[in-house]
Amino acid sequence: MADCAFDVVGIGNAIVDVLAHADDAQLRSLGLAKGVMTLVDAQEAERLYGRMGPGMECSGGSAANTIAGVAALGGKTAYMGKVKDDQLGQVFRHDLRSQGVAFDTPAAIDGPSTARCLIFVTPDAQRTMQTYLGACIELGPDDIDADVVGNAQVTYLEGYLWDPPQAKAAFRKAATIAHAAGRKVALSLSDPFCVERHRAEFVELVNDHIDVLFANEAEITSLFESDFDQAMRRLRDHVEVAAVTRGAKGSVVVAGGQVVVQGAESVAGLVDTTGAGDLYAAGFLRGFTQGRDIATCARLGGLCAAEIISHFGARPATDLGQLVAQATFVTV
Repeated sequence: MADCAFDVVGIGNAIVDVLAHADDAQLRSLGLAKGVMTLVDAQEAERLYGRMGPGMECSGGSAANTIAGVAALGGKTAYMGKVKDDQLGQVFRHDLRSQGVAFDTPAAIDGPSTARCLIFVTPDAQRTMQTYLGACIELGPDDIDADVVGNAQVTYLEGYLWDPPQAKAAFRKAATIAHAAGRKVALSLSDPFCVERHRAEFVELVNDHIDVLFANEAEITSLFESDFDQAMRRLRDHVEVAAVTRGAKGSVVVAGGQVVVQGAESVAGLVDTTGAGDLYAAGFLRGFTQGRDIATCARLGGLCAAEIISHFGARPATDLGQLVAQATFVTV
């Protein structure tokens, strides 16, 4: 698809991440469910922010992390997400654009402030996320740029964004535009609790609109309410390509009658799993939009995921393009 202006356009929650170390005792004292994402209101976000230890703040959001990763690998990318015209919103926009990502969604002038995600990282590298969606809930069909979607090889949708009601219409509009232009649509299921909240709708969305599906083992077994092997068999009837990550076991990719089992890349030290799935999708989509075979796509995804879990935060700390270029049989 050499005629495409973009390789991947992402649509998701535009969120500023606040990361801090925590232990299990602190999670219990705060009443937090470990290892999942929970939506909170502004008051709860302020309470938790006040109880967090020292940390770091950076632009985040699942789809934005993926798009930043594709850009870091040399891909042509764009992003759609709603921020408010406030300080955090300006930081978010500047951050993405500085990485070469086209981000032109108009900012909200009034209403809730720019979203933030409070991420508590425990010593086992698990992340517990408390998300205040803020301005994210304002993203709607009018924010979908038809020219951008129609000129992107892949439109990548973030499952987390399915929570705000207007976003559902935005997703369907983007998928319709993409398919009318002969493009592909990808979806990340994002979180097992997210799947539980919207299981029937997600199954319908996957059936009707999705070509490439990303999930982890917990998400895919929740979607089909089955064990892993049965879920993988059922996937063949729903999407063209499905890439399912399994943590230390690597990933499994199914595409028609083809199945690829990709082992996990070695990691010197597991520090923080925040963004692992996001960067796996980035590597996979970079290969996919270059016409690579699915085994190479899976390897690219694994390399990017391994880099991101070796340090704090969900954005690469090393040159991803150089990292994958040095790997055997991979050139970017």
